[in-house]
Amino acid sequence: MAVLVKNQPFDIIPKIETAERIEELENTTDNIFHHTNFVTRPDFTRWRPILHLLAPHGWLNDPCGPGYDPSTGKYHLAFQWNPNGNDWGDISWGHATSYDMIKWETSSKPCLSPSTWYDCRGIFTGCFQPSNMNGEVDGTLMYVYTSANHLPIHYTQPYVNGSESLSIAVSCDGGKTWKKKSCNPILPGPSQGCKVTGWRDPFLVSSWPSTPEGIRRIHRGENVLYGFISGGLVDHTPTVFVYTVQKNDLTDWKYVGILLDTGLNFRPSRWSGDFGVNWEVANLVMLTNDEGISRDFVIMGTEGCLPRDNQSPQDNNGPTARDNRIHRSQLWMCIKSNESTSSAALMQYSFGGIFDSGLYYAANSFWDPISKQQVVFGWITEEDLPDTLRHRQGWSGLISLPRVLKLKTMHRVVRARSTADLGLISSIEVTPDDYGTYTVRTLGIGPDRRLEKLRDRALEKTICDRRLRSLDDFSCGRNLLNFVSLNTLQWELDVEIEVSNNCGRVGLVIGDPEYSNKTVLFWDPISESFIIERPSLHVNLDDNTNTKINQGREVSPHTLFTYTTESRENHDNLVNKSTEVEESLYIRAIFDVSVLEVFVNERTVLSTRIYHTSNSEEPHPKDAGYFGMYFFADKSDDGCKGDDDEHSPARLVRATVWDGLSLH
Repeated sequence: MAVLVKNQPFDIIPKIETAERIEELENTTDNIFHHTNFVTRPDFTRWRPILHLLAPHGWLNDPCGPGYDPSTGKYHLAFQWNPNGNDWGDISWGHATSYDMIKWETSSKPCLSPSTWYDCRGIFTGCFQPSNMNGEVDGTLMYVYTSANHLPIHYTQPYVNGSESLSIAVSCDGGKTWKKKSCNPILPGPSQGCKVTGWRDPFLVSSWPSTPEGIRRIHRGENVLYGFISGGLVDHTPTVFVYTVQKNDLTDWKYVGILLDTGLNFRPSRWSGDFGVNWEVANLVMLTNDEGISRDFVIMGTEGCLPRDNQSPQDNNGPTARDNRIHRSQLWMCIKSNESTSSAALMQYSFGGIFDSGLYYAANSFWDPISKQQVVFGWITEEDLPDTLRHRQGWSGLISLPRVLKLKTMHRVVRARSTADLGLISSIEVTPDDYGTYTVRTLGIGPDRRLEKLRDRALEKTICDRRLRSLDDFSCGRNLLNFVSLNTLQWELDVEIEVSNNCGRVGLVIGDPEYSNKTVLFWDPISESFIIERPSLHVNLDDNTNTKINQGREVSPHTLFTYTTESRENHDNLVNKSTEVEESLYIRAIFDVSVLEVFVNERTVLSTRIYHTSNSEEPHPKDAGYFGMYFFADKSDDGCKGDDDEHSPARLVRATVWDGLSLH
């Protein structure tokens, strides 16, 4: 649950007459913020995505209770929603269902709202179980959620015991209606003796093969689930509180200890990020690769991150978007059995990384029995938009497209592009092999394959085997062979680029021919960073106020690895020869009106917003600055151009664009 410190009691928040349907939004007034400021249809639709899941109107944040109902074949996804305003407050749960996690049917009213003494201040994040309270699969659905009865709740403020508790709601009609149980709250708060910074966002797993031996020994012969609640210990560490849950009585939670003890603001390196002082929406995920190797990962939102270190050479790329955002991150950590005798934590840090370097938070996941993958949704925020503009549009925030996780494994790795010692890259596990090289493992993140359905009616365009030149060549009107036109604001890109050793920036630019409004996606091999440069925009309001949108750079650490391959040279003697090959740069990007989700080599992800300036109700891409995309590569020697194909700094192996993604 992303909790904001500026909360106010719900009983003093006036209700607004927000329309239930887009068609009714014209001349609707938001009484909380602007008594005379109307939400018009152009304001509502200008930056509103089409392919993503959104609330009908108002404020949206964390995804809640994702899961699959085997009795109906439907996926369920809830989200925190303020149906009465466009700021955080009056937090209820919106609810949506889908047969494919692409097309969602969203209820116009909350499925859970504050209504009792224990949740009168909000329905915070929780999880989904396709069973009744006795663990029986009989068509009953169950939510386990955080019930809040006191505000404010924030890691910077003294924690009021009992302000957050654990409660249950069930549905006996496939999720159409939900009923809170009379036994609520099933847990009144943190265990006695725990001085916490937060205690919320329950997550359940049915099995945990790496369960610490101490817990396994105590519960030997019992059929238990494992519950995880996010938070932190005051002045000590962010953590996850671990519980055993009786499988035949899901109200019976027993505290067994803290999962991790990293200390405050643990930051192994730029590759891993800052693990902050309080955790939210922590998920425990067990992943196994094709070789049968398994690792445990914790995915968490981290609060209280320290400001960026501007003295770091790799971070010294000028101001970034994160400099003007809330100090939080979406990270992950691989964990292992605790080998330390000085810590009471059940597990310890092994390696960790950044789940998404952009406007993405509160990742929440579930095991999908259909695809047999861990599926993740996250909250893509609206915080780059000034409040004046955000209030005018009548809605805030959206749910990301579904992502899937895997244990990504690379064999016979020799080196990274610029980091001399692989051990310095704290987002990977490095294991020596029998060949004098290394096996590298990390968390793999990519878009769910079911998203390919969005391409069915799109115009597909492909270019192959092109030598890339400087971006200046295109701005001067030369070398249009590396250009792909765009006609809509819903498109997908899948590109592979081979990057030479003399390459500087390499990537693509999206914009109009004059580059008055452009977005640049590129990898910098020297700093080992993937960067998104967004257009600097000002929006003129009706009162002639010039409002600046935060369009700073999105920056994420990223490198390419070199590995060895075997080839046969002498057919008589069958002599093996090892050849070193650097992996290609793979970029997958999906754009939806104002939302850009970028996946690089299945391990680096950046989600961001591109707010175009068109005032049209249905903006034309030329008005919005999306005339097309051009692929480029600069040489590393101060950006000088390669004048012939032989000295080109990069080769575009293949680029495919699907223009006109749709839900139909």
